[in-house]
Amino acid sequence: MLGKLILGATTAVALMASVAMPAFADPVTIRVVSKDLVTSNPDDVKLMKAYEEALKAKGTDIHIQIIDLPSSGYADKLSAMLLSGDIPDLIYFQGGDAKMAEQGVLEDWNNWLPKTTYLKEALFPHNVERLKNYPYLLYVYPPRMPQPVIRTDWLEKSGVAAPKTTDDYVALFKAIKDGDLDGNGKADTYGVTTADNTQELDAIFNQAFGVTGTWMKNEADEWIHARVSAAEKAKIAFYALLREQGLYDPEFITTKWDVKEDKFYSGRAGVIFGSSAEVIDIYGGKMRQAHPDVTLSLLSPPTGPAGQGLMALDVSKESRGLAIATTSEHKEEVVKLLDFIASPEGQAIERLGFEGEQYTKDGETIKPTDKLATWYARFLVAANWQPPVQWLSEAAQQSLKTISADFKPDNAFVWPAEYATDIDATENVYRAWVYKFVSGEAKMDQWDQFVSEWNAAGGEKMTEYARTVLNDK
Repeated sequence: MLGKLILGATTAVALMASVAMPAFADPVTIRVVSKDLVTSNPDDVKLMKAYEEALKAKGTDIHIQIIDLPSSGYADKLSAMLLSGDIPDLIYFQGGDAKMAEQGVLEDWNNWLPKTTYLKEALFPHNVERLKNYPYLLYVYPPRMPQPVIRTDWLEKSGVAAPKTTDDYVALFKAIKDGDLDGNGKADTYGVTTADNTQELDAIFNQAFGVTGTWMKNEADEWIHARVSAAEKAKIAFYALLREQGLYDPEFITTKWDVKEDKFYSGRAGVIFGSSAEVIDIYGGKMRQAHPDVTLSLLSPPTGPAGQGLMALDVSKESRGLAIATTSEHKEEVVKLLDFIASPEGQAIERLGFEGEQYTKDGETIKPTDKLATWYARFLVAANWQPPVQWLSEAAQQSLKTISADFKPDNAFVWPAEYATDIDATENVYRAWVYKFVSGEAKMDQWDQFVSEWNAAGGEKMTEYARTVLNDK
């Protein structure tokens, strides 16, 4: 009897405790997969913890689980994981997203952005345009647009003011080649070098020569690909002239990124292109390691026979970016996470890192440390965020302003899958002929031969389809 009373009392106490002290629910787990976001990086883990704590203080209790994938071959490994049925809540794609979108695996961002407070205001103009055409990926970063930089001391020594026209660029390249700016007594420096092909040059010379977009009207008012236009021919002839005069590095076709940079630091090339503000500052840092106190200057796109500005930007779709899985049971929490990261409070963490590591504070004054130079945003860079401290160089800041001021949307569009072989074949024909033209192996009077080969490789088929798309717009 006593045992029954004790057992009854124990049960009653346990019942009372369960009523008076309810257990807290476990945090919602958001599974995230992204290239270069790994559990072996202490900064990544610490950043996720900071976001969890910040959101919990605002009433959203989440746990961010990083799914490790190797950076090498990331796109293929991600596709294999998704096709196996393992689909995280938030997915960073760097290729392979289209087939997932076709299978209904990816959410339409246009259904979620209106529900956000900060994220919808954080977009760049090209993000807005790309979402109209392909709403499954979101990549809130400034577009990667190559822009030219030169050592500031060399620009001053050249005796050529910051170039404003194509002729000015020729004059600057000649001053670099012939002026012995590195002081070694030899004329062994090229005005400019690029990596792999002429695409970096295109970034600033396309508009100047009238290459205004991927598709252009010919004299018969018909749409043709810019690759086979008269404007393209004039531009390539200009590149060939630069090479012939020893102003453009003839080894561009075999020069990789590391070799390109080494030629810049060692004085073998006067001008190279940086693909982003961060890359420009990496160039600046490495240049100072080789030549202390040297800074870099950004050069503006030239005005040419047809105009001025950076090349038109493809807005047909994001080539990389974040997607929400339609299978996710925590879509609202994923959106809350990204909305917080886009907020002023979130951007301070995302962009600046941690006090005592990437920066220090003296009252209200924030001072960057050397570690801030290697810190990078993991999720997004809000277009409207004003940093409390500026850590980018003047050249890097100006590159962002130029991208914003010169934004021109391209008229490229997303091709149906059956055109993939034609796209690759025509691009291979184009690149091969450009090298032959620029190197002098082929003369510009062989242009019609190139056009015929490009058309035969799939260009004619592509043009017929493009006209049906563009004429409907």
